[in-house]
Amino acid sequence: MRPRRNPIRPIDDAELREVLDSHARYRAGKAGGRRADLSYRELSNRLFEDVDLGEAVLTGAVLNSALLGRCDLEQAVLFGADLRDADLRGARLARADLRGACLRGANLSGADLTACDLREGVIALHDLREGLRIMRHQEAGAVDYAVAEGAAMEGALLGEGVTCAVDAREANLSRTVLNGARMCNAVLDGADLGGAQMRHTDLAGASLRKAMIAGATIGEALLDDGALDDTLGEPPALVFIDDEPLWEVLARHGAWCGSQGHAGGAAPDLSRVDFRPVRSLARRQLTAMRAEGAIFYGMDLQGAQMQGANLAGADLRKADLRGADLRGVRLAGALLGGADLRGARLTPLMIAEGRFARADLTRAVLRRADLRQADLRRARLLEADLNGAKLDQTRMEEAEL
Repeated sequence: MRPRRNPIRPIDDAELREVLDSHARYRAGKAGGRRADLSYRELSNRLFEDVDLGEAVLTGAVLNSALLGRCDLEQAVLFGADLRDADLRGARLARADLRGACLRGANLSGADLTACDLREGVIALHDLREGLRIMRHQEAGAVDYAVAEGAAMEGALLGEGVTCAVDAREANLSRTVLNGARMCNAVLDGADLGGAQMRHTDLAGASLRKAMIAGATIGEALLDDGALDDTLGEPPALVFIDDEPLWEVLARHGAWCGSQGHAGGAAPDLSRVDFRPVRSLARRQLTAMRAEGAIFYGMDLQGAQMQGANLAGADLRKADLRGADLRGVRLAGALLGGADLRGARLTPLMIAEGRFARADLTRAVLRRADLRQADLRRARLLEADLNGAKLDQTRMEEAEL
């Protein structure tokens, strides 16, 4: 009896280098370039960090434990590929074909999987002994136990893929198709599930703390009791503060700021208020505003005057705070993941002759926030989470870290 033919073929270093060089010329539009075809090749433990494999064909390739950090795999064909335990941190996989790929144990933290296809799929091979047979990697099709923290998966197609126990904290899963997906025991804390299709999605045992679920069909998913208690849903249509519309309260506060506290009454207490119905607070006068635990998720606060404001514990994830004046602001324990703080001022605020109030970001969560060119001199950042934050040209002299 003939032995079963193994479709996986080895490749030596010289041949791989030739394939990659030719692909680089193909991507650059140079003569002699050729699209890389590494289908059914044994590439386990290979180093591909920062390599351009965009549009490459890797059908059925074995990339077990491969190092693919920051690798460009946009529009690559990874149908049925074995990516178990692969390091894909920061990789670009936008619009990649990952149908039937095995990502068990892979690290996709910070990767871009926008509009990629993660649905189930199988490869049928011709076998002289068995006729057509299905090619299977160990745990093929499984995405379980993968780490996708902070991954961008907007518009991805997951279908009925298995994602049990996946760690997708703070991942962007907006508008993803998760109908029928088995996401039992998944960690989705802080994830953006806005507009996601989740009909019959199995979320038994899943953690959804602080997840954004506005517009998602999560009501049709299988959920544990109380699973949605600490999630962020649709904003209210209107918000009233002591029978006064929020927009009028803010206008009165602006007048109070403009008159240096002489007009408009005392500064209102807006703690735990959901500001999203206002839509935009760009360039508004919000000096000394009290808004502990308030919600500003995804709002436009560009150029806002928020000197001395108390925003402790506030939700400012994905907010646009470019150029905002945040001198002396209290942001202790605030959520600022993915916020845009480019050019923002977080320096001390003079409150009296010789007296200053420092910007306090103690225990603030600034994961993947954009702090480029922001001014954080002398700011308190004790126990602040700056994982993945952009800090190019950020001024942090004498900041407490």
